[in-house]
Amino acid sequence: MVVVYILVVVIIVVLLIFKKLRRKLILVELFPKDVPEEHDSRGSLKLLTYNIAGLPQGISAAKLPRRISIAEIGEKVLGYDIVNVQEDFNYNTAFYSLNKHPYRTDHKGKIPIGDGLNTLSNYPIVSYRRIPWRHCSGPDCWTVKGFTYAQIQVDQHVIIDIYNVHANSSDVARAARARRENLRQLANYILENSADRPIIVMGDFNAHYAYKRDNLHEFLLTTGLSDGWVQFLQKGVFPEIKPKFVALHMLSLTNETESLDKIFFRGNKQLRFTPSAYEVEIEHFTNTTGQALSDHLAVSLTLDWEWTGAEVPSV
Repeated sequence: MVVVYILVVVIIVVLLIFKKLRRKLILVELFPKDVPEEHDSRGSLKLLTYNIAGLPQGISAAKLPRRISIAEIGEKVLGYDIVNVQEDFNYNTAFYSLNKHPYRTDHKGKIPIGDGLNTLSNYPIVSYRRIPWRHCSGPDCWTVKGFTYAQIQVDQHVIIDIYNVHANSSDVARAARARRENLRQLANYILENSADRPIIVMGDFNAHYAYKRDNLHEFLLTTGLSDGWVQFLQKGVFPEIKPKFVALHMLSLTNETESLDKIFFRGNKQLRFTPSAYEVEIEHFTNTTGQALSDHLAVSLTLDWEWTGAEVPSV
């Protein structure tokens, strides 16, 4: 009887280990090993970041019924290669119910356990970590917000570090101070874990270049990242600081206005990134009557990539 019990335990442990390694095992089949080392490869990634307003019905800032709207969002994100979502708290089952991305991170849990961060991908997710913030303020301390770090393989030789971010909200002084520390913590993590690696960082930063208390410029300078909106649409020109800054309503944004939902990127000596499209998704994520499915507008960026294995200037 004891032997049977031990055998059952061993089988369960093996199954759990296999579940965690499943994506890595699939990875071997997707990318052949006989590609020569000097192989040139290129492609294009459609990226999306979206705060889906998954707080419980009644306290969510979004006006539409959350379960139905979030299920619809899950279906509508199918056209994007890599998707980072924030506030995926209480309706993850609905969110994943109509979604067909082959690779999706496991839900961490509802409030107050979950961080609301998940990544969906058309490419294998090789590894994944969740990192909580060390600083928070007010309601942001009621759940475990932070950022995630994933490695996603888009080609035989190309593995990209993908970060999903949800920073401290509000523009009052105490909240802004916590948010500055959030970005410093994230920058230090990038320096320690993604040095000399190609990376994409996208999420809800709750920060603006135009707000004097935010430290986005410091964050970009420390990490060497480029802002997709600034580089592609603004031709490298950042918004000026406004002494009496007031954030625009999140559903009133356009391609010409700064969003707190941002996509940053950085290539390296082997991989070059070039942004080829940017869009504040005003119409796609709406219901049949044209109402927004969240209290945020999703932001997308098409990022062309080229890998040669040679030393090329990083973006």
